Amino acid sequence: MIGGIGTTEIILIVAIIVLLFGAAKLPELARSAGKSAGEFKKAQKEAEISYREFEKSLESTPEVEKDTKIRVMAKEQGIDTKGKTDDELLDEISKKMKGNN
Repeated sequence: MIGGIGTTEIILIVAIIVLLFGAAKLPELARSAGKSAGEFKKAQKEAEISYREFEKSLESTPEVEKDTKIRVMAKEQGIDTKGKTDDELLDEISKKMKGNN
């Protein structure tokens, strides 16, 4: 039994399909069903890949925003940001803020 459908039901469904479409059309119907299933699986894989890429972009977004905020803060303090790491900028910002107190 497959999902509530027994052997008798499957035989009855196949018999109805043969009566409706004829034996000559069955290979064509099976081919079409196979192509449709293949296209569905392909689209599903593409969607999964797109979703993974989207997740990766979301993971990297907070770091980019943090980097931008540090650089903006350094520029507001009059610190040159070119060629400096975030840690170097934070050190300079900290020194400048301690000097203002």
